[in-house]
Amino acid sequence: MKAWQIERQMRSEAVPPKQPRTRGWQSHLQALTVEDPILSFWHSEVPASGAPTSLCVGMVQSLANKGYRVEEAEAFLLPGLELARQGNIPELKVLTAELLEKLHQAAVDPAHPYYRFEHPLGWEEIRASMAQPPVQDKVFPMVDLEQKILQGWQGQLAGAAFGSPLEGYLGGQIRKVYGVVDHYLTSPETLNDDVVYEIVFLEACEKYGVDLNSRCLALEWLRWIPYAYSAEEVALKNLQQGIFPPQSGSWRNPYSDWIGAQMRGMICGMIAPGKPLEAARLAHLDAVISHSANGVYGEMFAAVLTSLAFIERDLPSLIEQAMAYLPQKSEYCAVVGEILEVLKSTSDSAAAWKALDRRFETYHWIHAYPNIAAVLFSLWYGEAQMSRSFSLLADAGLDVDCNGGLVGTILGIQGRLSEEWVAPLGDVVETYLRNREALSIRSLAQRTAKVAQELRKL
Repeated sequence: MKAWQIERQMRSEAVPPKQPRTRGWQSHLQALTVEDPILSFWHSEVPASGAPTSLCVGMVQSLANKGYRVEEAEAFLLPGLELARQGNIPELKVLTAELLEKLHQAAVDPAHPYYRFEHPLGWEEIRASMAQPPVQDKVFPMVDLEQKILQGWQGQLAGAAFGSPLEGYLGGQIRKVYGVVDHYLTSPETLNDDVVYEIVFLEACEKYGVDLNSRCLALEWLRWIPYAYSAEEVALKNLQQGIFPPQSGSWRNPYSDWIGAQMRGMICGMIAPGKPLEAARLAHLDAVISHSANGVYGEMFAAVLTSLAFIERDLPSLIEQAMAYLPQKSEYCAVVGEILEVLKSTSDSAAAWKALDRRFETYHWIHAYPNIAAVLFSLWYGEAQMSRSFSLLADAGLDVDCNGGLVGTILGIQGRLSEEWVAPLGDVVETYLRNREALSIRSLAQRTAKVAQELRKL
């Protein structure tokens, strides 16, 4: 079987528990040092939801998406999963080494669709590849900026908490177990691996101001972030070996097109409200630490969507405008264009998602592409209502907490929050950052607004 088929079968067979997990992240963090890492590399559970996943299968799948010939490595996957199930660590270590050898030797297929596109990485090169790249942002007057930023943070945390118990499942299975999900399934938990990077970014902005660059931010990652997953885990290991951005995001990083950068771009948009070009620049500065090419563009797109939400209320128009800030000949831009074609062509949301799910079925559930499809699907058919939009994210499934964070930020900034989503959050966001285990949401908004105001003066 191909890697994507193994992953898709795993996803299709995964059924959410009738009683959703509570405080799953707390249990996960406590167990990090217990299990042999080789087992968790082959099979693990999503902390908040219990959905099964495999970084090893995802690694092979993602390299295939990038046009590598991985057939020899794929032959090791089913035997490896069986060894992991048996807990046969010695043999699994041997098999893993042989699989990795095959991946390191894998050749690129120059005829693969991935190589029909351009993937600029330097900021000036990226800016030149945008649609009629602007020289600089216009400055729009901002009314109630701090309040809008607060609503952005609240919307993000609400969306992430909503999606956490659903993360890693397909929409069909979610609906079978829970029906229509337009509410919190459990008491909302704000602890996750998404928001921590945004908090570190905010603190780096406060520390370095206009002198912030990727290297400075990477050093803050080393200082504050004790735990990471997939692309960010690879990046942290690279940084610990003295490999700095942008190489830290690309060197031996098969997950560099995954959602990890896209999920944290919102802080860049909130720091640059109504300044989409600056939001894209800040997102690029952050993304190259852990991602490359399309993974970087994913964070830029999330940041631009967030920035534009301060000045544009029409969601289809917001999406169209944001596309202009992507490298126009990149695969990511082409994918967004495909998604919009599907959304524009049908008024039936179920039919639209069925088409999008089929289009992206060969991609891992944590890859940026199927998840930006879910985000745009939610914004397009959600009628600018948070409950309806979140419900559509549940219908899509996949990385629901990351997608909920982006959708919630956009709708929150636009003032589309309701008390049913805000009140249960209280005023505390929990993190696993050292000495930052509990922070005030209102304080985060005040600090974000202060940085944003300082940047607007420049």
